[in-house]
Amino acid sequence: MTAEADVLGELRRLRARLPQLTGALAASADGLVLASDATNVEAEGVAALTAAALGVSLRLTDATGQGGFRELLVRGEDGYVATYAAGSSAVLTVLAEPRINVGRLHLEARRSSTRIGELVDGALERLENA
Repeated sequence: MTAEADVLGELRRLRARLPQLTGALAASADGLVLASDATNVEAEGVAALTAAALGVSLRLTDATGQGGFRELLVRGEDGYVATYAAGSSAVLTVLAEPRINVGRLHLEARRSSTRIGELVDGALERLENA
């Protein structure tokens, strides 16, 4: 399997563990879609907005002395958007219904972001060593 297929598999497993997710995507830190399992949103647009939010979040954590970026949670009237660091160069963004258990969302998404980070970082390392 390719890294993209493995990442997509992880997104699908995450959505299976959390039925209240309405979408999930992995993107590079600069906003390029790596894999998407989201049907009701434009993945490229969400990835670009995630990159912009990531930039602000990085500046905010730096300016306040909170260390490196780990995650961002936005709550809207109709649900949540959460973004998690995934290794050194990727992020996981998930969309969730308003009724989701936020603690479980964090638990499961953090696990998936760790796995996605391993997959993406490993693929990048193999490219650099080729």
